[in-house]
Amino acid sequence: MQHDNKSKGILEVICGSMFSGKSEELIRRIKRAQLAKLNVLTFKHSLDDRTTIEHVASHNGNLLKAIAIKEPQEIMNFVVQETVVVGIDEVQFFSPSIINIICDLINADKRVIVAGLDLDFKGLPFGCMPILLAIADSVTKLKAICIQCGKDAHFTQRLVNGKPARYDDPVVLIGAQESYQACCRTCHSIDRSPVF
Repeated sequence: MQHDNKSKGILEVICGSMFSGKSEELIRRIKRAQLAKLNVLTFKHSLDDRTTIEHVASHNGNLLKAIAIKEPQEIMNFVVQETVVVGIDEVQFFSPSIINIICDLINADKRVIVAGLDLDFKGLPFGCMPILLAIADSVTKLKAICIQCGKDAHFTQRLVNGKPARYDDPVVLIGAQESYQACCRTCHSIDRSPVF
């Protein structure tokens, strides 16, 4: 059996609920790579236009220049051989084809850092995240603070007119504090239990 000894990259996944600091941690890691003078590219989904379409923005106001794209294949239009680090924010919004793109980048010896919600507002695994978590070289799971009781929060509570959203509401709704809160398992409220 022959082995390809070509160097391969790595996948780092940053996950958690809303307001847990995922984008902040992605920004921190990308800025460290920039300080090390590495060739870096950062991407975000074009759906995420909450603050600015040209930046990854953390809830505490930090910004990082990013390329907004809709389809995962667009990443390959920007990555060149000299690219060392690829950051992707809000990875859960991308179609499942993002997984193959990320694997291609890893096989091309890129360090890929992705950040995203691991659970949707229903408490179900979100989009491509379960597979990315399974194949990651490292996982950082961040927690927020429950807005209701102050415990560690790893659920995202969606609000509609100030009340918990219903299970049958659409999964994707772009918003921030006006639409979402971080909650612990006890305080998270939905009109029926998730079905896996």
